[in-house]
Amino acid sequence: MNYHGSCHCGRIAFEVEGELTQAMECNCSHCIRKGFLLWFVPREQFKLLTPEADMSVYSFNKHVIRHHFCPTCGCAPLCFGNAPDGSAIAAVNVRCLEQVEIANLKRVPFDGRSH
Repeated sequence: MNYHGSCHCGRIAFEVEGELTQAMECNCSHCIRKGFLLWFVPREQFKLLTPEADMSVYSFNKHVIRHHFCPTCGCAPLCFGNAPDGSAIAAVNVRCLEQVEIANLKRVPFDGRSH
């Protein structure tokens, strides 16, 4: 299935392909404050429709995940990083996807606070 997502104002837009059945709910200091529900996909299943230079970036802790957010509306729809095996991944904030019923998604807790 193909999904379209964006920040609130539309400055950051993207498409992602895959089967969305669950989202990770992390309790780290960043995710808990933002209310992220993340869907991790291989980077090749993700297509950024906006130049990466148009986004602001925030990294913290070990600086291995690049949290991208819109400098206009402040919305944070996606992250880039690497999986444990080193492959490139995208983490999509499912709250920023169009036509997704969040209540129907299985939420998988992740203890980011301890990592």
